[in-house]
Amino acid sequence: MNSPEIVTTIVALRSRIAAWRANGARLGLVPTMGALHEGHLALVRETGNRADKVIVSIFVNPAQFAPHEDFDRYPRALQSDCKKLTDAADLVFAPSVEEMYPRGFATQIDVGGPSAGLETDFRPHFFGGVATVVAKLLIAAMPDFAMFGEKDYQQLLVIRRLTADLGLPIEILGGVIVREADGLALSSRNAYLTPQERKIAGQLNLILKEAIAKLRGGMAVVESETFGTKALRDAGFDPVDYVAVRDAATLEKINDLSRPARILAAAKIGGTRLIDNMAV
Repeated sequence: MNSPEIVTTIVALRSRIAAWRANGARLGLVPTMGALHEGHLALVRETGNRADKVIVSIFVNPAQFAPHEDFDRYPRALQSDCKKLTDAADLVFAPSVEEMYPRGFATQIDVGGPSAGLETDFRPHFFGGVATVVAKLLIAAMPDFAMFGEKDYQQLLVIRRLTADLGLPIEILGGVIVREADGLALSSRNAYLTPQERKIAGQLNLILKEAIAKLRGGMAVVESETFGTKALRDAGFDPVDYVAVRDAATLEKINDLSRPARILAAAKIGGTRLIDNMAV
């Protein structure tokens, strides 16, 4: 079995990549914040199917957490994460905060377009932090492609917009959502849920499926959003930040299903905020 090599600096990362490039290797990058679960590993395996060398970054990015959020308690498990990547990844890039944001760091990238609304309404700091760290990772590694999960659908579209706007010659691919037996989307934050909260959490995907069925049956978009919000509240989610049906390519608001659509939701159970989305 082959364990991935671990590097902690951009200089070391670029050195390993230069050697692979010299041999004509195709490179794939999977950016993560660690605490790897089957959803992450599915992305890594799919990357391995498309690339000669697989790089996984593990970095809990402080720039995307607000002061009241869970940065300090976000799970960190580098040793076990690397063990899970045995025979799946060739290199792990695990930088320190100081490596990514050295003293005097003063830049933030602001992406418009698909970042408007939804998560931004409740976490206005979030996409600036995500865009900045992802840009740094992409520029440091310059892979042929990078793989992101569709569970963070708005984030995926923001990163695609960022990459296109900056002219980076990197393809941004989306990996399908991996779910538990009851349909709950896999997330590192699921570990925060109590047994009772975990039962409630399993209703999120079922309620979105109900809303989709009503949409396909002719219910108006705004009525389906109202239905989904009320159903989540009745199930025990509090607060429900949003249930929204949007254009699948741009996340612009829509009034009908004349073009491909996506339903997205965010809601809290206790102290844990969950997000999910599905194609309509």
